[in-house]
Amino acid sequence: MLPPPNHTLLFFHCNASHTERTIPHLIAFLKTAKSASSSIERDGASLLCSSSITRSRSDAPRSAVVVAYAGRLEGVVVFHVANKCPFPIWPATAPNTGHPVLAGGGFFLPPRKSKRVVAPPTWTGRFWARTACNFTNNSNSNSNAAACLTGDCDGRLACNGSIGAPPATLVEVSLLRAGPTTSYDVSLVDGYNLPVAVAPTTTGGKPQCAVITGCAKDVNAACPPELQVTTTTTTTDGGKKQKDVVVACKSACLAFGLDALCCRGKYATPDTCRASVYSRVFKDACPAYYSYAYDTTAATGSGCYAPEYIITFCPDRWGQEITDRAAQM
Repeated sequence: MLPPPNHTLLFFHCNASHTERTIPHLIAFLKTAKSASSSIERDGASLLCSSSITRSRSDAPRSAVVVAYAGRLEGVVVFHVANKCPFPIWPATAPNTGHPVLAGGGFFLPPRKSKRVVAPPTWTGRFWARTACNFTNNSNSNSNAAACLTGDCDGRLACNGSIGAPPATLVEVSLLRAGPTTSYDVSLVDGYNLPVAVAPTTTGGKPQCAVITGCAKDVNAACPPELQVTTTTTTTDGGKKQKDVVVACKSACLAFGLDALCCRGKYATPDTCRASVYSRVFKDACPAYYSYAYDTTAATGSGCYAPEYIITFCPDRWGQEITDRAAQM
């Protein structure tokens, strides 16, 4: 990838364990460069740090190449990850094989805040949100104990390529460089924990990318008992009462592991794998999402292109039950 005219292309090699202290020095250097733009920032479009080594162990060192322009970096795709939930979340990313980890694989996002995540133009992978996380117990150890009630990745803030533990609502993205070949969807094939919406920031692309809306109902409130993931909370009235709170809803495949529900074996075709009573619970609450592997009614953004997208957790269309239980998260 060549730099734009009159821009300088700079390569820096860094180790993941030193990235946090290296990046500020790099940015300071770029800002003092004669041709540098004053708008350069760690997660901005002028800086992209990608890993080129596949992890073999969760604590294995990773190396990365920082590619920076002393000016605007063209050709990248920007995801604005927004949290409209009334509680904090910990968004996470995981690439498909051969693609770089974005934003370290995970980060903290308070209510009503957003974070810009930069991806190369050919990135493929997933986004999801983790809930009710506490990384304190794992901060000074190599423990892989879960730190989040939902979507956990080996108890770490930075998933660094690890796929989150289901059930969790997934945003699946595939970016290709040549032409309008972007595709994305929201999947409940591995279960549900939060509603999410995906939309391009502009509608000027041709063909235009689709908007995938959130849910009309709270899946967790409608989740059948056999699919529920619960946690026990103590009420505030003297701490004498406890009740189970549903924090996620498993897919039928995850809960029962049957080929007919997982669309595998002799059921691995659209003709043989059909909607179940369980997938219909998902579809009723979130019509735009994939409720099972061969859901042909799901909304997708495909065959389109946009330079920026907004991924919103707990968008405007979501169940009132979630708001009512926000204090319990």
